Amino acid sequence: MTTFRSPSFELPPEDRASSPYTGYTRAHWEAAADGLLHAAWRWATPGGALLDLPGPPSHSGVRSDGLEGYARTFLAAAFRVAGAEGKDPHEWLDRYARGLASGTRTPGRDDTESWPVILDHHVQGQPMVESASVALGLRLTRPWLWDRLSAEVQDRAELWLRGALRHLPAGNNWYLFPYTVAGFLESVGRGDAETARARERALKLLEGWYRGDGWYADGDGRAFDHYNGWALHLYPVLDAHLAGDGSASAHYGARLREHLESFSLMFGADGAPLHFGRSLTYRFAASAAVGLGAVCGHTPLSPGVSRRLVDGSLRYFLERGASGGDGLLSLGWHGPHPATLQSYSGPASPYWASKAFVALLAPAGHPLWTSVEEAAPSEGADRVLSVPAPGFLVQSTRADGVVRLHNHGSDHVRPDEGEPAAGTDPHYARLAYSTVTGPTSAANLADNHLSVTVGGVRSTRRRIHPLGAGHGDGWGWAGSWHTPVFPAGPSTVPGLRVESVTVARGRYELRVHRVLGAPDGARAELTGWATEPGGPVRSQLYGLHGWAAPEEVRAPQGTAFTRWAVLPRLAADVAGDVVLVALASLTAEPEAGPLEPVVDTTHVRPCPDEDGDPGGDPGGDSGGDSGGVGVEVCWAEDGARTRIFFGRGAATVDHS
Repeated sequence: MTTFRSPSFELPPEDRASSPYTGYTRAHWEAAADGLLHAAWRWATPGGALLDLPGPPSHSGVRSDGLEGYARTFLAAAFRVAGAEGKDPHEWLDRYARGLASGTRTPGRDDTESWPVILDHHVQGQPMVESASVALGLRLTRPWLWDRLSAEVQDRAELWLRGALRHLPAGNNWYLFPYTVAGFLESVGRGDAETARARERALKLLEGWYRGDGWYADGDGRAFDHYNGWALHLYPVLDAHLAGDGSASAHYGARLREHLESFSLMFGADGAPLHFGRSLTYRFAASAAVGLGAVCGHTPLSPGVSRRLVDGSLRYFLERGASGGDGLLSLGWHGPHPATLQSYSGPASPYWASKAFVALLAPAGHPLWTSVEEAAPSEGADRVLSVPAPGFLVQSTRADGVVRLHNHGSDHVRPDEGEPAAGTDPHYARLAYSTVTGPTSAANLADNHLSVTVGGVRSTRRRIHPLGAGHGDGWGWAGSWHTPVFPAGPSTVPGLRVESVTVARGRYELRVHRVLGAPDGARAELTGWATEPGGPVRSQLYGLHGWAAPEEVRAPQGTAFTRWAVLPRLAADVAGDVVLVALASLTAEPEAGPLEPVVDTTHVRPCPDEDGDPGGDPGGDSGGDSGGVGVEVCWAEDGARTRIFFGRGAATVDHS
């Protein structure tokens, strides 16, 4: 069961008149920022340059982690003070000014205060990440901090920041860090050809990473996740807003607006964002795009809906132990959770959550704070929304407020790398994610996964190739194919491929898989959602065609939501080409019935492909030489029929 607790710092009384869903107001945001900052500053060095928070260091080392503590908390303080038009009752900016002077005095020196120098991402790159927060904080607070520094300290700060312009970023959102540094330097009259090149390079790459539907890939591959909101949209939109650049604001703002059309549905009725993708320890930073849209005016959401989403996300984490008894944000999701982390996560990493405080740039009289909270998109009617560019299918149900994301397009595999099973990331490889469940540990059986076992070795899913997506009134679908890869023995089996389609309707998930080229003796397995035994959220899985009876298996390492989890599993012996059909459900609805009566009939039959050729396409880009296959499911409640067709490296679905 979920344990609710108050944060270790004091919050104002709830205001249920203006905030009927959460009770939170702008004053709660200011109090949360102050509480988090007070807790973090207890661990500052004497000169204030490093905040050495307790905990195991990241792979970048203790000094870099200390800079991270300074830079990321500075971002929260900057939003807090800038949103209050310079009012700084706790004198945060004096502390950060002192720390800036101390840290830039002798960069790279092994002493108590000096900041590490910025080098290439593969050498000593983490300071480049933090330079963006330092630069953005200085830009936001220029009248009250930067303009009051001595010329010597300004020059030292510029010299340190320029390291970000002169070294190589990682090939993803990192290019927006020198972009942000350059934007600050130009805003204080220190721009030149070097700053112009950094900005031009970043924006050119950003254009190539934009894939449509308001979604950017995080680099040249197909990584789509929360970095869209807290990085890829945030930096260019906020830069244009601060610069008063109407043309750039319109260009990038239109993309943010479209992004929020789908992303706003990805918060549950309890305020939780989807537990999906990397860096989830940033927690309520997931609401940054919503707050930014309201601040800059680039949003399809009413102020009351925007407020509901940002308030709900902040409250969700604060009352579930994100900040422990010492007031520090822990490394995890609710509380500490090592499986949520990446190797670059250090004690101060969670403070990228500071980006959510961008909402404070809306002053007290802004509609974001004066409008009454309205229902979140997931609190309205049941919805199914396909997002073709990233290959997502989003499914929400009003009865329980649960949101599910069916992933048929985001894989976090770079175009220049292979697909070793050792690189499997549970936060991308699974078929589905939600606001109430997390993936199982890599050491336990994978949830929401179609695997093929060959020679006693179970396959995993790496690179995901979309097959299409779409939606209609009350239903939607998305599909993909992948090459199963194996962690032991030969990494692949020649000709083996899995095609997958998810059709969502209400709380139901029709999961259809075509296994092609399975060798003799192979076995397929399909798992459902991993949930707490006896908890309020239930996972169901029922075979409709080709599967044996389900069984329940254990995941003793649990998930970010429960210390110990169970999940349903179906299995089938497979050889050659086989179609398997199942029905799944994740629900917190107490009266939800079993899955057996939901579907009347299921038919699977060979059929011609699009050209009427029953032989299929031997050279299609999905690698297959099998003919087309059709699946038809008749739903018991209303007699509606769902038809799925596989053929020629694509899938089509209709529902009537």
